[in-house]
Amino acid sequence: MNPYGRQRYLSLDAVLKREFGEKVVKIPLNAGFSCPNRDGKTGFGGCSYCSSALSGEFAGNPKESLAKQFEKTKALYLNKWGETKYIAYLQAGSNTYSDVATLRRVYSDCLALPAVGLSIATRADCLGDEVLNLLSEINRKTYLTVELGLQSSNDDTANLINRGHSYSEFLAGYNSLRERNIRTCVHIINGLVGESRDDMLATARDVASLRPYEIKIHLMHVIKGTLDEKRYLSGELKTLSKEEYISIVCDQLEILPPETVIGRLTGDGDRNTLVAPKWSIDKRSVLGGIEHELKSRNSYQGRLFVNDFCQS
Repeated sequence: MNPYGRQRYLSLDAVLKREFGEKVVKIPLNAGFSCPNRDGKTGFGGCSYCSSALSGEFAGNPKESLAKQFEKTKALYLNKWGETKYIAYLQAGSNTYSDVATLRRVYSDCLALPAVGLSIATRADCLGDEVLNLLSEINRKTYLTVELGLQSSNDDTANLINRGHSYSEFLAGYNSLRERNIRTCVHIINGLVGESRDDMLATARDVASLRPYEIKIHLMHVIKGTLDEKRYLSGELKTLSKEEYISIVCDQLEILPPETVIGRLTGDGDRNTLVAPKWSIDKRSVLGGIEHELKSRNSYQGRLFVNDFCQS
């Protein structure tokens, strides 16, 4: 029996409304952090799908203060949502990849914003002991979520996309956050180069076994200027059809834990840099298709979740 009502999965929107008593909107910010997969620490060029904006196309201008970025985006959101509550979202780059003094300053600036929480996007290989201690401190002060990009649990895929770390290294970072009771969100991407449907479902099963606080499911976007654009134009990379993507996401939702929050079911592509798939621009249609497919299956998040998957 569907425990979620009409939506058929545990959405972040519903969880935040329950936590804070009203709608909560995340405001993307750009603190100007780099990535170890770009500066040579683990690799050069970044992941094969990642743009020069380091996944921060909709974040602010790093030359402006975080407060100014926040207020600019807040003004835009007021037209859409009206007065609501906000979470500051350090989105662009790897936002634990710096010295602790710099991180402390940036996080303190975020805590000074009129926001009820803080989300920090980063990589699992950017979580040294000093950083973890700082995150634990921040976790005591606000509603903190740390977002870790996994993308795929398949190490062959990780090599193809130039991820720069293995699944075992991801697990080490993930577990270090869980040990400190820090809410952790895992990002995965459907449609990566060389991956089959079975590979994507295997990643979902591996994530299910971790029972994360939150998961974000993204669609592989081919972005101008990336290695994956070259692969797409040469025919090496095939993008998923809308119908394939919807079906895969519904399969993944069925095997995820019922208590894991669903932070995202598709990605937001920048119309100016998106090469393919163009159908992804109509986000409302994709989400509506997922809801329709779940309804037609008479299914919902966690329907096929098996506790035997669990490692913790």
